[in-house]
Amino acid sequence: MTRLHDEDSDDPLHPEEHIAPVPRISVQAFCETEQTLNAVTAAGQDRRLAKAHLTAKDGGLAAAIEVYESMPTPNVIVIESDGTRDILEGLDDLAGVCDPGTRVVVIGNPNDTAPYRELVRRGVNDYVVGPVETLDVVRSICSLFSASEAIITGRVIAVVGAKGGVGASTVAHNVAWTIARDLSLDSVVIDLDLAFGTAGLDYNQDPVQGIANAVLSQDRPDTALMERLLAKCTERLSLLASPASLDRVYDFGAEAFDAVFDTLRMTTPCIVLDVPHQWSGWTRRALVNADDIVIVAEPDLANLRNTKNMLSVLKAARPNDRPPLYCLNQVGMHKRAEIDVKAFAKTMESQPIAVIPFDSKLFSTAANNGQMIAEVAKNHRTTALFQNMANRLAGRGEVKKPKRSLLEPLLKKLKGRSGRPSAPHRKAS
Repeated sequence: MTRLHDEDSDDPLHPEEHIAPVPRISVQAFCETEQTLNAVTAAGQDRRLAKAHLTAKDGGLAAAIEVYESMPTPNVIVIESDGTRDILEGLDDLAGVCDPGTRVVVIGNPNDTAPYRELVRRGVNDYVVGPVETLDVVRSICSLFSASEAIITGRVIAVVGAKGGVGASTVAHNVAWTIARDLSLDSVVIDLDLAFGTAGLDYNQDPVQGIANAVLSQDRPDTALMERLLAKCTERLSLLASPASLDRVYDFGAEAFDAVFDTLRMTTPCIVLDVPHQWSGWTRRALVNADDIVIVAEPDLANLRNTKNMLSVLKAARPNDRPPLYCLNQVGMHKRAEIDVKAFAKTMESQPIAVIPFDSKLFSTAANNGQMIAEVAKNHRTTALFQNMANRLAGRGEVKKPKRSLLEPLLKKLKGRSGRPSAPHRKAS
């Protein structure tokens, strides 16, 4: 059940791995070792278990049996085995005090000899060989729900600018469009800039309703309501547009958008958040709770500082997630002094996910026509950059061109010769 990670990678997750958050559940863990107790306690602080009420205690299997003889069992029980007791016998005793529907995760010991088949027969839902890390606990508990009930499985990608006017919305809209078209994933773009959002313009849509109706509704948003509010952009891409109206101010609490995101997660494989450049409780929460974050920056000093600060804060708030990504946009603008890409990457201590060249004609044509870059210039290199970003953010990995063989020119030449009619032989004189 445990997974091996690439030793050369700093990412705690594989690019293709997606751990969906759990619904509101109760989890109780009974640990034998201090390491496991610390891992479970830290897991309770992870964003994906934010809605779970998790408690961790000492005592292992024996303590769990004693506790549940006099009280009901929670949604999930996590049991650590130290290998000194017959685990099958202990699970039989636990089954006698467990309520129906309770799910059991066992953190085993290398000395355990019970076959996995026997553990499953006794109602064990997951078995992880110890010692465990925080992410192992998160992954195990979350998989109990996302795998069996398809609850909240959508991947959320948040795109935000390091500074105003850097083109973060353009990047978000093109990436979402590419994920929907090229990867055939049903996707939704949520324009969170309620006063000045541009998603409707970029997709050439003018919906009457959108994200404001969902957030300001007195009732909790459900699937039926979200379906009514979504504007269809393509066969697989929908838009939850901003009103782009100044009739009112949009002051929200930190959890204002949670119900909208949770509802869409249950039905949509990919959700792209176009997050405005502001630092408030709800924007920070949207970024921290996303599965992947992309910060869009231009190569200047203010963007360098802001990107560094955002990366630092978001990494600290998401210790068990992949580090946030960043891309450089509008690189190579005429007559502008810029920070070199290598110097920018050195300060960030990581490489950008993409370096998008400045092309005023291409981007302004697309914006004015309500089109995506690929619709204006299918074979442009920027189109390929958005395709690579879409693949990586959707968990498909970066698309790399095959390396050219040293023999390729010779083989091509020989192939060309083989297709020609042979020349007539000259008669000997």
